[in-house]
Amino acid sequence: MMNKVFKVVVVLPALLFVFIGLRFLFDPAGAVAELGMPLLDGIGRSTQIGDLSAFFITGGLCVLIAVYTGRRTWYYPAIMLLGLTAIGRTLAWLVHGADFATQSIAVEVIVSALLIAASVKLADKD
Repeated sequence: MMNKVFKVVVVLPALLFVFIGLRFLFDPAGAVAELGMPLLDGIGRSTQIGDLSAFFITGGLCVLIAVYTGRRTWYYPAIMLLGLTAIGRTLAWLVHGADFATQSIAVEVIVSALLIAASVKLADKD
């Protein structure tokens, strides 16, 4: 019973990530507004939509595949994406004058920790 509840807790952010990624493909103006950025023009828009949709869809699908298959290794790409994003945001603040993105970094660290726990508790195959 506990594992089923934990699976639901793990699947929820994965579904949210997939939804955000799909929103980048079908409603990029809305997606960027939710993340506090403008919709870029030209090649910048192509990069913004392509990269961010891929980031979110890949992260979410990897977690869903991990939960479905029970294979630990599927958690790792999402953990790396989120962890490196938190590091990148911190470096943007330290080195490049960006505002410190407390809320975003907190979500990335918390979901990464959740996924690490899931890789230990839910995965039964390597």
